[in-house]
This record gives sequence, structure tokens and C-alpha cells, in this order.
Amino acid sequence: MPTYRLDIEYDGSAFHGWQTQPGLTTVQATIEAALAVALRCPTPIVGSGRTDAGVHARGQVAHFVSAAPVDSHRLQGSLNGLLPAGIAILNVEAAPEGFHARYGATRRLYHYHVATQPRALDQSTRVFLRPPPVFERMNEAARHLIGQHDFNTFCRTKSDTQNRVCTIDRAVWLREEREGDWRFEIAANRFLHGMVRAIVGTLLDIGRGKRTVDSVPDLLAAKDRRAAGPAAPARGLVLHYVTYPGSGPADER
Repeated sequence: MPTYRLDIEYDGSAFHGWQTQPGLTTVQATIEAALAVALRCPTPIVGSGRTDAGVHARGQVAHFVSAAPVDSHRLQGSLNGLLPAGIAILNVEAAPEGFHARYGATRRLYHYHVATQPRALDQSTRVFLRPPPVFERMNEAARHLIGQHDFNTFCRTKSDTQNRVCTIDRAVWLREEREGDWRFEIAANRFLHGMVRAIVGTLLDIGRGKRTVDSVPDLLAAKDRRAAGPAAPARGLVLHYVTYPGSGPADER
């Protein structure tokens, strides 16, 4: 049976995260409901990973298996006509044999958007920081995240994930074009539940002088979520893209 890849963008503000949950509006369940109408049969999808309630995506990837070939272009149009404004299907295409949106992903990149000045239009996607942190301190601390580590300290305590080792290859704060706007870019082979928000919250503590710049190695060694800072608000976090073998991210193709 043919497998199809979906590239998805969504504003997570109105959703209780990606993963289907009984009685709650989620991105996965909303897309599956639209697929069921478009394909005239129940069609489960598998995403590259979960995003928490309120977290957004520019480049989420999912796949589904169809009993028969479908017209990708027509299906994309049908889905976008059925879905609410907060979800957009950017692309539908036949996937290579064996493609799996979750287990086949090799790299995931998240952006966390902040501002040191009040914003009126970006409140659902950017967090206002007051007092502003020292970004140079946070960048110095973020260097300690690079490499393969056990990230248990930055994993949600109720997570059922047993393997908490991840490899981070990018962790940097970047100044954006508009004065006062910054984003944190972090890329890894995998992420744990709540990991990025816990890292951002901890780095903000460092940027405000509540922790030392060289405290990250001790935090990693502690393997205790209570040792790290509070989770940063969900609304600033965006799953930017997911990479697979043999192809770049959706926005680079």
C-alpha cells in the first residue's frame, strides 16, 4: 500500500498539542478527521514527533498509508478546504518505500522566539522578556549543550520515555532583523518531552544572573528535572523543520 508524506504548518494556540487525546482538540485528530472525509475512510497519521499544547510548527512532517493511490495535489487542496485556518498542509507527496515520519527523521530544528520590547502583533508566537537577559551569557552557556548527553534534567518528569540520550549539534541565540527580536535555534537528532522549553527557561535564568554560565554541565550530571529552570512559555516555540536521509527540510526543497 502506498505511503504519503504531509508537510504541515500550524498555529498551536487553539490546540492541546499534536497528539490525539480523548475529548481534546489536537492537531493530529483534526487532520485525521479531514483525511477521513477526503479519502472517505478512517486514515491515521504518524507525526515526526509530539508538540505540546500551544507550540507551533512551520515544518511538521507526518505520513499515512492509503489502501489505493491518491492524487496528491487534489488531496492537498481538499485538506486545506476542510481544515481550520490554524492548520495548513504545505505539501502532499508519495513517500519512498519504508518512509516513516517519526523513526526515519535524522534531525529536528526548533526556534524559540522572544522580544525585549513589547509586541502587539506577535503575542501568540513571541515571548516578551522583562527584564531582558544578557544573550552573550546564554550563548556561552548553550555551548555546553552541544554533543551527546543524557538530558534527563530537561525532560518532563511524567514522561514515559526511557532513553533520554540526545545529540545536539546546534544551540545558539541569534539577533533578528527587528530591534529587540531574538530567537534561539536548537537542533538535535531527537528531543524529549518538554526538553526545549526547559532548556530555554534555564538559559533565561543564566541570562538574568540567577545561575552561572558554567552551570550547565552540573545540571546535565544531576539528571533531575528539579535542578533546571522553569519551562519557558509554549507560545514562543516553533518546530521549524525535520530532516530525512536523502532530502533536506521542506523549506529548502
